[in-house]
Amino acid sequence: MDDVTQRDHVTCDVVIVGAGPAGLAAAIRIKQRAPDMTVIVAEKGAEPGAHSLSGMVMDPSALDALLPDWRKDPDRPLQTEVTQDHFAFLTSERAISLPERLFPPLMSNKGCFIGSLGKVVTYLAKKAEELGVDIYPAIAATEFLFDPAGCVAGVVTGDMGINKDGTHSKNYTPGMELRAKHTLLAEGARGSLSKVAMAHFGLDAQSGFQKFGTGLKEVWELPPGRVVPGRIVHTLGWPLDRKTGGGSFVYHGQDNLLTVGFVVHLDYQNPTLSPFDEFQRFKTHPTMRALLEGGRRISYGARALTEGGWQAVPRLTFPGGALIGCAAGFMNVPRIKGSHNAIASGIQVADAIVADPGAVELAAWRDGWRDSSIGRDLFPVRNVKPLWSRYGLPAGVALGALDMWCQTLFRRTPFGTLCHDKPDWASLKPLEEVMPITYPKPDHVLTFDRLSSVFLSGTTHAENQPCHLKLDDPTVPLRRNLPLYGEPARLYCPAGVYEITKSPDGSDSFTINSQNCVHCKTCDIKDPEQNITWTPPEGGGGPIYAGM
Repeated sequence: MDDVTQRDHVTCDVVIVGAGPAGLAAAIRIKQRAPDMTVIVAEKGAEPGAHSLSGMVMDPSALDALLPDWRKDPDRPLQTEVTQDHFAFLTSERAISLPERLFPPLMSNKGCFIGSLGKVVTYLAKKAEELGVDIYPAIAATEFLFDPAGCVAGVVTGDMGINKDGTHSKNYTPGMELRAKHTLLAEGARGSLSKVAMAHFGLDAQSGFQKFGTGLKEVWELPPGRVVPGRIVHTLGWPLDRKTGGGSFVYHGQDNLLTVGFVVHLDYQNPTLSPFDEFQRFKTHPTMRALLEGGRRISYGARALTEGGWQAVPRLTFPGGALIGCAAGFMNVPRIKGSHNAIASGIQVADAIVADPGAVELAAWRDGWRDSSIGRDLFPVRNVKPLWSRYGLPAGVALGALDMWCQTLFRRTPFGTLCHDKPDWASLKPLEEVMPITYPKPDHVLTFDRLSSVFLSGTTHAENQPCHLKLDDPTVPLRRNLPLYGEPARLYCPAGVYEITKSPDGSDSFTINSQNCVHCKTCDIKDPEQNITWTPPEGGGGPIYAGM
């Protein structure tokens, strides 16, 4: 922090970074159990839910625990219960249905709901404010405050009105200090402060690295009669090759709305692969073409997912604070669900705070999650991701299914607990070792380009602000990544942020279109030189996902 800048400050009992399901659940639970405690939630999006994106089919168990009467609320955010659950393996021309009896009960979607995470978050924010929680929207937390003992003592929010050259505009407003006894990081996957905390306190010293995927989602409005509310479909196989993990999801909602999405695991090897273009290609499958034909795409979004599971969860606490939700890595990979565990984590950390408000470190949360509903959800599926990464499709997926059946039937597995082989950024092969992938041009009917997709995401950023995507070494993209990998940033980014362009003298230039950024964090994860650091732009910038 700049020692010269004079900052206003606000003091509270708990400051929470991120108004997502985990952060808001923590805030609600604290105020339910200790109404006199003061809680502030800082949210970098323009409003709660603006940056919240998920498939989504939601397990409501944690929401039931947090707000037992939510199902009776006429304004409840989840209305459509899953009624049909289908799974298929795709070839380029066929969809081969897989019988439900092949899948272990651990993957069941019975009792789950199709909906919008943005709407769930908006609902939770309203409930939190009714209890007296202070939510600060369009406020990005950018650094920690520390006390003399080295404990985290709150956060500093980002300055507003800084010009691209670092000077102060006429609208300059310095950020403020949010001082608190407890600081909860609920930023989602690869959060900027969570990354700082991980390094500063060595939180991953025992767990090792996290694993990630990139999820892309579109919402389509289809002709009447085509959408079957409650129907969900997941697929594996085409268009991905057998070494690349990922798959699709298709969820039928209300009002003729269809959710179509695709996940690509970020440990893929081919640097010419583009998750965005694989998603577009998926929609050209005969089954998808027939479903989408005559429809209209109305929204788009993308975000990173934590996929490391049980064995990649870091130490969850540090002096003065804790990680919760996807910042901690609680997504269940085979179920493609994490929101229920995010809410559960908020409940558990809140209980730990209320039980011992003066604790420097929340030992009950740090040591108790493995025996909680979160641990019981993640432990039996812990080997699915490493088996898939090692052996691909179909062998790795089949072994993962076998492992889950062994856990279900015998409470044990022949594999023990498998470790992940390498971080995602280390998985790319040089261009000379791969077969380049060529993608067809978009037809703007079923398939689209990045820029028109970013437009549908509602993404905006304040003009003339400094670039929030930092290069440790500006020479790396052209000096190393371009000749070795073809500069994969231009392909793994789902928003067209990175480009290789020609300068007037004919030389290559690496261009960063930071105004396009949808805050997915893929670049921070996948860059093979770990040269890109994602930092929060001016508060309020980014996508608007409230209805997704």
